[in-house]
Amino acid sequence: MSLDKAAVEKIAHLARISLSAEDVPHYTQDLSNILDLVEQMSQVDTSDITPMAHPLDANARLREDEVKETDQRQAFQSIAPQVEAGVYLVPKVIE
Repeated sequence: MSLDKAAVEKIAHLARISLSAEDVPHYTQDLSNILDLVEQMSQVDTSDITPMAHPLDANARLREDEVKETDQRQAFQSIAPQVEAGVYLVPKVIE
């Protein structure tokens, strides 16, 4: 797939990127090469390939879910500007 000058200028406008006239041919060629590569990659048959979550066979090291801090809720709420029924009251921000 080949892009022309007008397409690159439109893409730059939509992306709010300022391109000089001398840069447009370079970007036209580079973007066309990228689109050609994507087109080549889309032609590869991947029906027998199983998706993978990670490229390496790494196992996540999980830790025990245990509480390590003491409950300081009362201390924090005692210095809060407004608290009601155990929750913090804040000003309304949606009109």
